[in-house]
Amino acid sequence: MAAPALSFVIPLYNSADTVRSVVRTIEQLAIEGGHEIILVNDGSRDATAQVCRELVRESRVPMVYVEHARNYGEHNAVLTGWRHARGAHVVNLDDDGQNPPAEAVRLWQQARASGLDVIFGHYADKRHSWWRNLGSRFTNRMTDWALDKPPGFYLSSFRCVTAFVAREVTAHTSPFPYIDGLILQVTQRIGSIEVRHEPRQAGASGYTLRRLVRLWLSAWVNFSVLPLRVATGLGLLMAFAGMIGFGWVLWLRYTNQGPNFGWGSLMVALLVFSGTQLVMLGLIGEYIGRMFIAINQRPQSVVREVITSREDGKL
Repeated sequence: MAAPALSFVIPLYNSADTVRSVVRTIEQLAIEGGHEIILVNDGSRDATAQVCRELVRESRVPMVYVEHARNYGEHNAVLTGWRHARGAHVVNLDDDGQNPPAEAVRLWQQARASGLDVIFGHYADKRHSWWRNLGSRFTNRMTDWALDKPPGFYLSSFRCVTAFVAREVTAHTSPFPYIDGLILQVTQRIGSIEVRHEPRQAGASGYTLRRLVRLWLSAWVNFSVLPLRVATGLGLLMAFAGMIGFGWVLWLRYTNQGPNFGWGSLMVALLVFSGTQLVMLGLIGEYIGRMFIAINQRPQSVVREVITSREDGKL
């Protein structure tokens, strides 16, 4: 097949009720130079696999279906899709219809017109739950400090990248990928445009608080030593406060004044200092644990099956 101009990568998780309408909409798009669709089933437990096989058989554009052996996470699934994409540009979008394919085309057009390596979509009105919106804002604020990106620049999972960026990013094989961090290691030729964010067509988001925490850890621990520097600063601050307290206690004893200090004040001080030490040890342990897992070559993903259609829509 000739390489298309644009590849649409869609990570899927329990998407049987939504993926068909998203794919049908993409098939109807008119893309100069042609386009293809890559569907990555990330260990879905519903009928997603069956629906995707039907879509490949009936496809009107080149389509690839990739099935993971188990659930690895959205970022791992996106990287698998990028590895199978052949387009000069690659755009990834959600499986629930919240990223309209027409807006994905706008990202691609902006990337071509500007010559930038990456175009992110940012939302004027984001249709996620309040706690997930709060988590996204928190993540972006923290990545302002931890990652080498313009302050205040909004990083989203709705993005268009060049084949060059996709190729360089997918060379990363760590089991804890954070795509935006990898992108910023490859290029700073990035831009953004405002896009629409539609309500979810069906079902509920697969992102739980636990998954968001794992994503935060991947963003900060894998791509920055800032948490260790914060821990060092906190330790110095607590040590300084301890020295001041020690001097104050000596002064009170020397002048024979002040209240009698008992069990309560002693336990409070012990809990504060012990808690700080445990947090620091846990942070160091997180770095060491991730290094241990990476050294033992835990796979980023395992592909069970790949089904590819022909340009005429047949297997």
